[in-house]
Amino acid sequence: MTTQHFDIAEHLLRIMSAEDSVDMLSAIPSLQQFLVSEERVGELEGERGLLFSLRIDFSSRCSDWISDNAAFREIGDFDTGNGHTKVEKIDATGEYLFTIRNIYEEVVCLLYTNDGFTDCRCLMLNESSFCSYGLNTVLMLTYAFASAHKQTLLIHASCVKQGDYAYAFIAKSGTGKSTQVSNWLKHVAGCELLNDDNPIIRIIDGQAFVYGSPWSGKTPCYRNIKAKLGAVTRIERADENKCVKQASIAAFTSLLPSCSTMKWEKPLYNNVIGTVTKVVETTGIYTLYCLPDRESAIVCNKKIRQTDANS
Repeated sequence: MTTQHFDIAEHLLRIMSAEDSVDMLSAIPSLQQFLVSEERVGELEGERGLLFSLRIDFSSRCSDWISDNAAFREIGDFDTGNGHTKVEKIDATGEYLFTIRNIYEEVVCLLYTNDGFTDCRCLMLNESSFCSYGLNTVLMLTYAFASAHKQTLLIHASCVKQGDYAYAFIAKSGTGKSTQVSNWLKHVAGCELLNDDNPIIRIIDGQAFVYGSPWSGKTPCYRNIKAKLGAVTRIERADENKCVKQASIAAFTSLLPSCSTMKWEKPLYNNVIGTVTKVVETTGIYTLYCLPDRESAIVCNKKIRQTDANS
């Protein structure tokens, strides 16, 4: 059994697999930046504890993986972007079973977890070209749900770092989030990309921080770095460039849909709601009505950088 540890947004996780079954770094190369040396594992586990442990097996090795008598009932289904995932649960124990499908509706793998997502097993049904997709999806889901009770959000956003602060941009698909980020990188001094699809927000000692992650969509930006969260800005197309700070209720309803969660699971969902509320209380949430031009980046930066000046 090969055991590897990864440090993602200062949460430690353990992944175990048979030596001849799967190499996580080959399947998900973006994890390389988050790999923890064995010399540091004891120190980090002592400081933070372990967020979760995930064991990976293949179907050929696991004939009795889950009992046929397990009383699962279906509780939900969601789109992961490249396929659908069915969620089932055993009410008596709170255990979950996720069935992960690819874009062709073929089952790629199963994820079986305890109620707190601290003890997890992934069963790969075959060693097809979708192995990497399945493992990546399992890791994202497990991380998002296991960390929810630790004031941590995995969000769908693009994030730019400028100085000590980072600025997250959220939007409906096709609205212009990537264009706005590109304009910041081209036209606003001192900017660099932190993550282009799934940064992580944490509340630590009452302050919001944003981290890079192993997940960054189509842009390979997998940076193991941290910055203060300066603002979150929703992008809306318009005929002129204008940036407006949102009131608390509008800010909350703007940010919440971008966070990974399961709405039908109340304890999990309530944890996410609590963290979103903290972000809204401590961070400026804006709407940028804009054209896809240079000026929009200048207007937005000038407005939301006031968060820095008032800190």
